[in-house]
Amino acid sequence: MGYLEKKDAIVLLEDGTIFHGKAVGKGGTATGEICFNTGTTGYQEIFTDPSYFGQIMVTTNAHIGNYGVSSKDDESDSIKIAGLVCKNFSEVFSRELADGDLHSMLLESELIILSDVDTRALVSYIRDNGSMNAVISTEFHDLKSLKKLLSDIPSMKGLELASKVSCKEPYYFGDADAAIRISALDLGIKKNILRNLASRGVYVKVYPYDSTFEDMKKFKPDGYFLSNGPGDPEPLTNAIQTAKDIISGGEPLFGICLGHQVIALANDISTYKMHNGHRGINHPIMNVETGKGEITSQNHGFAIDRNDTEANPDILITHYHLNDNTVAGIKHISKPFFSVQYHPEAGPGPNDATYLFDEFINLIKISKETNI
Repeated sequence: MGYLEKKDAIVLLEDGTIFHGKAVGKGGTATGEICFNTGTTGYQEIFTDPSYFGQIMVTTNAHIGNYGVSSKDDESDSIKIAGLVCKNFSEVFSRELADGDLHSMLLESELIILSDVDTRALVSYIRDNGSMNAVISTEFHDLKSLKKLLSDIPSMKGLELASKVSCKEPYYFGDADAAIRISALDLGIKKNILRNLASRGVYVKVYPYDSTFEDMKKFKPDGYFLSNGPGDPEPLTNAIQTAKDIISGGEPLFGICLGHQVIALANDISTYKMHNGHRGINHPIMNVETGKGEITSQNHGFAIDRNDTEANPDILITHYHLNDNTVAGIKHISKPFFSVQYHPEAGPGPNDATYLFDEFINLIKISKETNI
């Protein structure tokens, strides 16, 4: 394995700020919202997470690619990020479970990789000035054209992206003879969510993002699930209506991340774009009901409004983020639904919050017993 060719490249932010680096192995130009993830491991899971669709990812860990890739670690069927910016990109890897190198995997998706960037300075800048659109390019001799390209990129605020990553046709996951059946709305679902459900004796039918309650109930499920995904939740009017119909029907419902935001909107709780969002695998959450802290995996640029949540007499805040007090979990006082802003399935990240899947299963069992 030889050394990868490197070309001079830049990161151009929408406010005109420029950072310099080297394109690894492939030149060209890529656009998207630039954001950063603070995880020290799990780059493959991050790059294949549909929630990151349309985003240029800056990794704060100094070394990327050093432990290769494994097909078992994919969270979807392809790379979802729009581009990668890192400090050191490693062509050489060492890991017994690896079945390939990261560069080859990214090359198949024609992803532009920038290394040798001062990611400390870049992340500090984004932290202070907020996530914004950006261009990464080796074609920086024509800054005027790059700035024009950058000005044409739509803001993540108001942008519907679930349709770009959702399945086109329904599919099944798990054991068909499982005791519990769940209909899941795919807004950008991660494989590890499906693995967590299947490992708990659940047979899942996954539906496209624009499926209705009528579509999903034909499976005769015992419960419903709204997945994570990219973009602004507000344009997802169909998913919001589907959530309303599920809730009106008194069906057990669990939502994660974008699904959490959709459930909030279905209960007249507004959402907003955050200054930076939360992206990493060590975010501290307080569980209000137990009084215990949890370390969680998070990936979101939008959140639900705390004032609206507290003003809703039917909704309880079950979790909040210890860094900024944002709402991280809600549930209804009497109806069988709850949701969280973070990722209990992790992938990557800690397993502090996997109990939420057990709570969902218990909610379904109680509902079935009550109906009987």
